[in-house]
Amino acid sequence: MTAADSPDGAPAPLVAGAVNLRDVGGLPAGDRRTRHGVLYRSGNLAQLESRGIEDLSRLRLRRIIDLRSDEEVLHAPSPTGIAAEIVRVPLFLGSVASFFENDISLAEMYRRLVDDSADRVVQVVRGIVSDQPVLVHCTVGKDRTGVAVALTLAAAGVDEEAVIADYARTEGLLPAWRNRGVIERLRALHPRARHLEELATRSPAHVMKGLLDDLTTRFGSASDYLRASGLSDDELRELRRVLVG
Repeated sequence: MTAADSPDGAPAPLVAGAVNLRDVGGLPAGDRRTRHGVLYRSGNLAQLESRGIEDLSRLRLRRIIDLRSDEEVLHAPSPTGIAAEIVRVPLFLGSVASFFENDISLAEMYRRLVDDSADRVVQVVRGIVSDQPVLVHCTVGKDRTGVAVALTLAAAGVDEEAVIADYARTEGLLPAWRNRGVIERLRALHPRARHLEELATRSPAHVMKGLLDDLTTRFGSASDYLRASGLSDDELRELRRVLVG
């Protein structure tokens, strides 16, 4: 299924009503590429109506891994009628609002995520390994999804430049009207926050590069980070087999 361009030049969504939903197939992994129709990523599915649910059904998803907190799910629940197992793996320890209140940088947020939620990151990877096609999503599909999918791709042997480019692509897929509204609401709550726009709307390549470099320095590689956090060698081999054609 290919997406046509929308009037503003951005790719039309694969699923009507879904923000930032895409297939990570076709990424280079040495002399091979990731498989299409295996792993998808997105923001939340709360805005899906009947057509969007029909579009989603065509992906033949067997599993959806939702990385949001209980509060986020309560505020924006996924619609009924989705024919896939939904697995909850909340990745942030604490509220999303706390990052704006504490005015931390995006790089610091990611560092905390991989350090504080390592066991849950492994749960996400295990969920991808054990059943496909699979969709991983959070609220926007930028940070929790971005980190979890990037580590999954890196561990599967995807070229680092392609991992970083897939992460960075999100920034161009978030609608401008959405960003304006989010920034306006957050700025009213956190008028002095320096990192607000970065946290809410951006996915700079250098931030993901920094995260991958940090994991390499501390653990050896993304695979070694996952291994140190509990993922087995057999699971890593299966991940590569599942994702890379």
